[in-house]
Amino acid sequence: MDRLVNTVRPYAWGSTTAIPELLGVRPTGEPQAEMWMGAHPGAPSRVDRGAGSVALSEVIAADPEGELGSAAVGLFGPRLPFLLKVLAAASPLSLQVHPDLAQAKEGFTDEEERGVPADAPHRNYKDANHKPELICALTPFNGLCGFRDPNEAAELLAALEVDSLKPYVDILHAHPESHALREVLTAVLTADPEAMTETVRQATAAAERLGAQDGPHAPAYAAYASIARHYPGDPGAIAAMLLNFVTLQPGEALYLGAGVPHAYLDGLGVEIMANSDNVLRCGLTPKHVDVPELLRVVRFESAAPAVLRPEADPSGEELYTTPIDEFRLSRHVLADGAAPRPLPATGPQILLCASGEVSLRGADGELPLKRGESAFVPAGEEAALSGDGTVFRATVTA
Repeated sequence: MDRLVNTVRPYAWGSTTAIPELLGVRPTGEPQAEMWMGAHPGAPSRVDRGAGSVALSEVIAADPEGELGSAAVGLFGPRLPFLLKVLAAASPLSLQVHPDLAQAKEGFTDEEERGVPADAPHRNYKDANHKPELICALTPFNGLCGFRDPNEAAELLAALEVDSLKPYVDILHAHPESHALREVLTAVLTADPEAMTETVRQATAAAERLGAQDGPHAPAYAAYASIARHYPGDPGAIAAMLLNFVTLQPGEALYLGAGVPHAYLDGLGVEIMANSDNVLRCGLTPKHVDVPELLRVVRFESAAPAVLRPEADPSGEELYTTPIDEFRLSRHVLADGAAPRPLPATGPQILLCASGEVSLRGADGELPLKRGESAFVPAGEEAALSGDGTVFRATVTA
C-alpha cells in the first residue's frame, strides 16, 4: 500500500478555500478546483516505494496485472479504469454531456481518421472510452442534472416574461417530449449571438427578481441568475433552465450516465469517473460547442434526478450503487475502538480519508491517514481500516 501525493488543478471555477481546508494547509489565494487521485496521464498521483517518487501510472505500466489484478486488466486493459477526485466548485462549471461507449469509439475513430489533432480546440473525442461519473457531496452541493418535464420548463420560462422566450414556451407545450426538448435546445444554441445576449440579459434580471421571492422554484431561479451572471450572454444560461436544479446534502450522490446534460454549480464533493476525457459541451464555457455532435449524444428525455444514498452491507461498508463496472464507490464510517474493518483484496483500491484520522494496516505495516490524505492498495493485497473518521473507497466492480 502506498501513500499518494496528489496534484491539485487550479481551474478558474474552483474554490480558494475548500480543498486547503480539507488538507489542513494555508490557502494560496488562487482557485483550487480538483485534487486528482489515480493514474490519469494528465496528473498522475505519485508514490514512493523506497527508490524515490514515481508516478502511479508508471508503477502500473511496469506490472499491470500485479497492480490491478488479472480480472481488471482483462476487462479494461493495463490501466487504472477510474479517476477519483475531490471537487471544489465556487462558480458554475460548463454545461456538458458524455457519450456512451459506442459513440465514443465511433467519434474517436472518425476524428483519428480525419487527422484532427489531439490538442485541437474543436476536437470532441480525446479517447475511445465513455465517461460515466458519480458525485458525492461533502458539503451542500448544487447542480443541474437531466431535463425537466417540458411543461414544467415551459412554466419556468413563461414566468420570466421575456418576449424572445415565448416561442420556446410554445414549442415545449405543443410537441412530444423528445422533439420539444431537442427543438428548443437546438434553437437556443444556434440563435443569433447578439439577440441571445439580450435574451440572457432580460432573463437574468427576471430570474433575480423571482429568486428573491417566496415560491417553490425560487432556489432554481436564484441558481439560474447566478449562472447567467458568471456567463453573461452565454446561451447555456437559457439551456440550463431546461434542466433540473438539485441540492445534495452531505453523503448524498448523483450518478451521471451517458447522454445526461449536467453542470456542477457550487460545493465540495468526492467525484469518481471512468478514466476518459470525452466531453460534449452545451454552453457556459468559452470552449468549442459542436452542436450537431452534441445533438447526436444528448438523450432527450425528462427524469427527476435520482439522488443516491449509501446502502450498508453487513460489514458496515456503505455502497453507492451504479450500473457500470469501471468504478465502485463506497464509504466506511469508522468509530474509535471498533474492530478493524477488513477490505476485500479483489481489485485495485484508492482510499481517501474525508474526515477524522484513520489507520490502514496491511502485511507491510501501518499507514496513518489524516483528513484529505489518500492511499493506493494494489489488487490482491489485504488491508484493514480502523480509527475514527470517514473513508471513501474507490475500486472496480469486476
